[in-house]
Amino acid sequence: MVPQEGDRMATQALYRRWRPQTFDDVIGQDHVTQTLRNALATGRVAHAYLFTGPRGTGKTSVARILAKAVNCLAPEEQRPCNECRICRGMSDGSHLDLIEIDAASNTGVDDVRDLRDKINFSPNEARQKVYVIDEVHMLSNAAFNALLKTLEEPPAHALFVLATTEPHKIPETIRSRCQRFDFRRVSLQDIIGKLQRICEAEGVTAEPAALEAIARAATGSLRDSESLLDQLLAFTEDTITLEQVQALLGTVSGEAVATLVDHLIDRDTAAGLALINATVDAGADPRQFTRQLLEYLRGLLLLQAGDRGLVNVTDATLERMQAQVQRLPAPRLLKIIRCFAEADFDLKISAQPQLPLELAFVEMTLDATGQAPAREIPHPAFDTGTKKRSAGEPSPSPGRVAETRPRPAPVPKSANVAGKQPDVPADDEGEEPATHGEEGEAVPGPAGGSGAIDISMVKANWDELLTAIRPHSRMVEALLKDCIPIAAEENVVTLGFFYPFHRERVEEPKNKSLVTAMMERVLGTRVQVQCVMVDRSTAAQEVQKRRPKDKYQQAAEDPVIQAAVEKFGARIAGIESHPVAPEEERE
Repeated sequence: MVPQEGDRMATQALYRRWRPQTFDDVIGQDHVTQTLRNALATGRVAHAYLFTGPRGTGKTSVARILAKAVNCLAPEEQRPCNECRICRGMSDGSHLDLIEIDAASNTGVDDVRDLRDKINFSPNEARQKVYVIDEVHMLSNAAFNALLKTLEEPPAHALFVLATTEPHKIPETIRSRCQRFDFRRVSLQDIIGKLQRICEAEGVTAEPAALEAIARAATGSLRDSESLLDQLLAFTEDTITLEQVQALLGTVSGEAVATLVDHLIDRDTAAGLALINATVDAGADPRQFTRQLLEYLRGLLLLQAGDRGLVNVTDATLERMQAQVQRLPAPRLLKIIRCFAEADFDLKISAQPQLPLELAFVEMTLDATGQAPAREIPHPAFDTGTKKRSAGEPSPSPGRVAETRPRPAPVPKSANVAGKQPDVPADDEGEEPATHGEEGEAVPGPAGGSGAIDISMVKANWDELLTAIRPHSRMVEALLKDCIPIAAEENVVTLGFFYPFHRERVEEPKNKSLVTAMMERVLGTRVQVQCVMVDRSTAAQEVQKRRPKDKYQQAAEDPVIQAAVEKFGARIAGIESHPVAPEEERE
């Protein structure tokens, strides 16, 4: 049977049916309602109010309650009574003296001029005309300027209530003319209590875990939680379960989030990726999954700081989180939180839904050397000077190992005696494992033994050191270009820096390891690197001396060119480089 027009039920959304009608009904905004009550009792109601705060926290509802209270016909202590004709008319939005304006749809200066012209007319029935301008930050600058004078000196019968979620967009000249009230996010327990009362009134049973999941998803917005509950009431018949809430919101169970954190702590990359993909394939929203993970990690951070009161979870979950905190150092936890916070931002623009989440997980499960512990360590990205053996080729004997190592770079004649190494094979026991550069690639160890070095030897090979570092980290190369080697005693090379930031970056373990390995490779002996601060002026002069001169400066200092310029009164107009032919080189 097709229902007739008169049989159709005009349903009303839950958030409208349960909209607060008195100051007592307002939840979580006692600092606002108490102030307005006192203002009404003492007759100190302002001519303009500015209500700010997140969506769904009661700004428009309190504005309506205030409009009813200042115009109610009941005795003062009973206002608003919600029974007189004025209260009833303002409750259903039909009263002519309550004017609600959507600033998002009336942004222009002409709309404000129309309001300014009509405000001078007396109220139709009530004592005061109340203008509620919602989303007032959407007004244009010209509209704000047109509103200034009216807002500063309105007629005695006019009352303005401006509401906004973005108070920083309101001009200071407008804010200074209003009494400002900041509405807070509604607490989790207050939202759960309100949802429980609604379920009881609607004759529906709800699991406590389901109501908690709804309240958490609302993030402090009471209206959002009521809208979600309204949707669930249409989905279920008599009982709201946690599984239904998770299916509606695309969230995952707390067990899945806790298990993923266990995989993070254990650096189990394969198991974690499998869990992420299984969860997403089951219908979970990757972004919602990431937010749940961040909320869980935040709880771990609070527990690590020793504040249990801020962690609102069940006893079983709390016990598990405390065990995880014991296995997760604070620096690594902070790094994990930052990484997944970036992933949450990247998920907005990612073409692959779960890719940023997977990348963050893989990055956080790598060990300090940049490798996943459960995987085979890959080969270095560049040739280390050793020949790759086939599967059937026997391992070389200890005597042949030294032949495959790179030979030490030649040193100047002035440092020949100090830097010369005996040409004998090195023992396997003395060989260090490869160090790692900035991106985790393998860096060959030193080629020689432990011969003595001096500062002249370091300076003579400085350019070669920079060249050796360049393929691994251009940043470290740039940092070393602005420092000077100032001492080399007992194989300890001291580098002088005149910027603390440069010294700190070079002293980072991975960067210092790279510098040490490359210096040992270039000098052909074991060294230690020490970084110190030096006087800026002295260091700057040394660095300037070391920097190559440009072509014009080299040409200007050339004796032959100087003689030509003086004799002919010429100037250097340009410089061109011509490659030398092989025949000319042989001649």
